[in-house]
Amino acid sequence: MRQTWRWFGPKDLTSIDDIMQAGAAGVVSALHHVPNGAVWTPEDIARRHEEIATRKDGSASGLTWDVVESLPVSEDVKKQKGDWREHIENYKISMRHLAESGLETICYNFMPVLDWTRTDLRWEVAHGGSCMRFDINDFAAFDIHILKRPGAPVDYSNVIADEAARRFEAMSEDEKKQLSRNVTMGLPGSTESMTLEDVQAHLDEYGAISRDRLRAHFVTFLEEVVPVAEKLGLRLCCHPDDPPFALLGLPRVMSTEEDYRYMLDAVDSPANGMTLCSGSLGVRPDNDLPGMMERLGSKVHFLHLRNVKRGSDDIVGSFHEAEHLGGDTDMVALIAAILTEERRRKQAGRKDWEIPMRPDHGQDILDDLGRRSQPGYPTIGRMKGLAELRGVITALEHAQFGLPAR
Repeated sequence: MRQTWRWFGPKDLTSIDDIMQAGAAGVVSALHHVPNGAVWTPEDIARRHEEIATRKDGSASGLTWDVVESLPVSEDVKKQKGDWREHIENYKISMRHLAESGLETICYNFMPVLDWTRTDLRWEVAHGGSCMRFDINDFAAFDIHILKRPGAPVDYSNVIADEAARRFEAMSEDEKKQLSRNVTMGLPGSTESMTLEDVQAHLDEYGAISRDRLRAHFVTFLEEVVPVAEKLGLRLCCHPDDPPFALLGLPRVMSTEEDYRYMLDAVDSPANGMTLCSGSLGVRPDNDLPGMMERLGSKVHFLHLRNVKRGSDDIVGSFHEAEHLGGDTDMVALIAAILTEERRRKQAGRKDWEIPMRPDHGQDILDDLGRRSQPGYPTIGRMKGLAELRGVITALEHAQFGLPAR
């Protein structure tokens, strides 16, 4: 696996020098300042390449921009409204500019409205550090009593609805505002934040869009961009829903293995692939992560390795982001499946045999606690995660005790 690190640009509290010291070989980044649907210009792309390649003192970092995360798909495209056709054409132009700069892998997602959802961005864990958490009862309190979405109460069991009402009544006004900010945080690094009115406006427009219709819109998008990506030598990889179940009455189309099979088969191309995120997919107890890697591995173009601890075995439930080797996903078995797939690719002569991986998210520990970095993206917590993952990889590849040499 090629070990990479997500970087949000010059304003990121983790510097290029820090990434070098963490031991990553490449960088995952994006142009977060560009509005969704607009063209990424060659000049902006070149500037990001240069920023990644340069240390604080002006010397060469040796790091390269390996993966784009994300080239966003606009809400207009997902809903097929407004300027959606223009946005798809802009997407194609941006892909060409990225390919011309030497990039080959583009991660994106097709989640409606919010790119990820948590109720607590800095939940304290037993050792005193903090992590991101999704609490289904707090989310129901937001949905039913703060957002006041029509029809929200029927989406929850009586037990959850009752507990949500109790929690809402106990919240101060500041706590209600904080919960709203947490839920609507969206994508880290994005310039597009949403008010409650913005969220409700999107929900109103999605009201007529069923899961099957959103799937159809996704296929339309893929039919447009995948042939272009294939000609350009690009690999597109869709990130799963986060969390991987329906929220706010919105349809979800990338939450399970069956979802991925549908989209990969709908537009069958080497350029149409998946981002296997063990954290997002691992929230569902019915998602078999090592098995998914074994069965869909040939289409996995990018890896997010993180772990979650579920609060129950319910499909829709609470969870928090655990240490990389400490959650409900068997990370050792998953990494073994990844290494097996890489070995298969290398033997087949695929040039993309080495799959880029990044330690996704991390718990805030030590000095992270005072830095207030992007939620989920602490420097030390991610470095700890990368070290743990690197240790598993090294052990599994050991000449005496590990898997056969690649």
